[in-house]
Formats: sequence, structure tokens, C-alpha cells
Amino acid sequence: MSGPLTGFRVIDLTTTILGPYATQSLGDLGADVIKVESPPTGDLARNLGEVRDVGMSGTYLNLNRNKRSIALDLKSKKALEVMRKLIATADVFLHNMRPIAIARLGLGYEEVCGIKADIIYAEGVGFGQSGPYRDKPAFDDVVQAASGLVDMFVKRDGRPSYVPTAIADKVTGLHLSQAVVAALLHRVRTGEGQKVEVPMFETLVAFNLVEHMSGGVFEPPGEVGYKRLLEASRRPFRTRDGYISILPYTDPQWLRFFAAIGRPQLMDDPLYATYRARIENAEPLYQFVASITPEKSASEWMDICVSNDIPCMPILTLGQLARDVHLRAVGMFEDHLHPVAGCTHLVRSPMLFSKSPASIRRPAPRYGEHTAEIMRELGCGNGEGFVVAQADKS
Repeated sequence: MSGPLTGFRVIDLTTTILGPYATQSLGDLGADVIKVESPPTGDLARNLGEVRDVGMSGTYLNLNRNKRSIALDLKSKKALEVMRKLIATADVFLHNMRPIAIARLGLGYEEVCGIKADIIYAEGVGFGQSGPYRDKPAFDDVVQAASGLVDMFVKRDGRPSYVPTAIADKVTGLHLSQAVVAALLHRVRTGEGQKVEVPMFETLVAFNLVEHMSGGVFEPPGEVGYKRLLEASRRPFRTRDGYISILPYTDPQWLRFFAAIGRPQLMDDPLYATYRARIENAEPLYQFVASITPEKSASEWMDICVSNDIPCMPILTLGQLARDVHLRAVGMFEDHLHPVAGCTHLVRSPMLFSKSPASIRRPAPRYGEHTAEIMRELGCGNGEGFVVAQADKS
């Protein structure tokens, strides 16, 4: 069965994580994604994290499945001619370059729209282009700092810290792919292409303030920040032999939890009797739970919580995820043979469709692997007469 975006072509002029994550999603959904890479080595993600073969890091292999690679030196006029031919065949042009840089190449929205009037021109940028930060460079840590995310650690721990994952890149990448799909739906309905801009800064601000805007919604403003989530005591609970996550949330769940530990009367305590009271008194509540969890092992607490239908999970390490019984049962990890990297273990799309499933259909490409193939599709032979970047022949 074909994916829901089968038949749509995406020109992918992206690098590192944000853009490739957006186009990974589109590729998993069936789109024909053509990755345009610059000399001499292409996407920076090729060397991001552990590398077993040159230009084939684990991060790159996961982010860039379902893509073909063409190597083009876009500083060359003849390579730009190839790019224009490619754009004429595309439904989506997606980049995460700084707007000033893409404009220097002559690939701004007006120029691309002049080649293909109904194209979806999508850009992932650091900051919205109508504001004073528009020309600033941006990477994940910078946006975490600017968006209030680092301040959450200050409020909780008393010192600033970064989330140890590329959260700004990935959240923005997901929004960018969502925006592209919405723009394609608009085009199907109206025939109109359009420009789509998704800035990292504004995206992470919107993401953070879903719950943390809190009292800032009102006039006059109240306190900003969701108190329960910012409590220093909101952490995995120490047990006799490790840690566990336990989160009774609703009234019935807390009632069952208090009964299971032999303290049913706590549900009558004004501090804990209602949902609102527990939010306001999260610190003493979590401190109380933390005081009793060391009395039992993690497995004993799991048994108690599972038998009482109370949300709980053990603390899994990153290395344990591939062996987790549930993730194995749902086929979250797939083995795919790569012509250079050998057997690879990839994380499939979490989206499930009953009629048009997402899938991993082809391995991540070598640098410029499909240059000749794509040039033939464009009617350019194998690229004779065009100045393109030298593809990796390995």
C-alpha cells in the first residue's frame, strides 16, 4: 500500500536536524524526497554522532531514509539551472537556510514561485522574518535559552540547563512538516501554492507556553509557569533498588494509591482531596510519596501500581529501548540493510494509518548517490554539460 503523500515530490535543501526531520516525516508518508547536497561532503548530519563509515553517522541514517541525494554546487550557474529544472517538477521546496543566504542563491520565494506557480515554498528559520531578530543565526541551544525553556530549570533547580535532546529542532521540524501537509491540502482544494514559514523561536515559545502561560493569559496577568511541573520534588521516585515513575493523577487514582499504601484517610486531607488542591500542594505531596518509595523495590511498586491501575513505568535507559517488550511487539525498530553501513536498526514512524501506511522504503543515500539518476529524469542525460558537485562513488 502507498503512503498518503505518494505522488508528491519534495525538494529538500536542508541540513543537520530541523529540516531533515521535517522531510523524513514527509518521506515516511510516501513523498518522493530529493535531497540536494552541497560540496564537498553534503549534509552536516552525516558526521553528527557516532560514525562507522565516512559520511554515514547513525543520526544521518535515521533522519534521511526515504530520500534520494543529488550533489549540486549551487554557486555554479549551470548547477542552478539544474535546480530550476528540478523545482519545475516539484510540489514542495523546503529549506532551512537563513533567508539572506537562500536569497543570495536566487532561490527566494518569488524566484521559486516564478518557476512553479503552485509550489509550496516552506522554510524553517531561526526567527520570524517580520521581527527584529530575523537575521540572527539560531541553533537548538540558543533557541532553548531564548524561549523560556532554560528558565524552567532555573525555577526548578536554581541554575540554568539545556534539555539534553535537540528539542527546538525536532519540534520545529514536526510543525514544518505539518504546515507543508496543510498547504498541500489547501492546494488540492484551491489550486494555490503558498509560502510557509516556521520559525524555531516562535515555535518553541508556543510549545512551552501551552501550559506555562498559565496566569499570563489573564488581564491583569497572573503568575507565569505551571507550578506542579516546576516543583523541585517532581522527579522519579527512589526505591529500595533504583528509581520509578509513579503518577496518580485523577481523584480515583489517588484514592486507590492512598488505599494501597494503607493511608486512605489522606484523600480526606484538604491538601490532597481535590485535583486543584493537589496542584497547589504538589511539593508536599511529592515529598510524601518520595518518603515512602524507598521502603519497597521498584518491582514491588510496579506490582502495586499495575494491580490498582495507577500510571507507572520503570526508568528505561536509552540502550534498553530497543529491547523493550512493548516496542518490540509494535515493531518500533526495523532492521534495514544499507549498502555501505550494513545492517541498520531504524526507528519507524510512530504514525499508523489503516489504509495508507507510513513506511521505510529506501535507505539513507550516500552523498550524491542519485545524481545521475535524477539528471536523467530531468532530461539532462547523466549531467553532461552541467557543472555539478562530484558525487561520492563509494
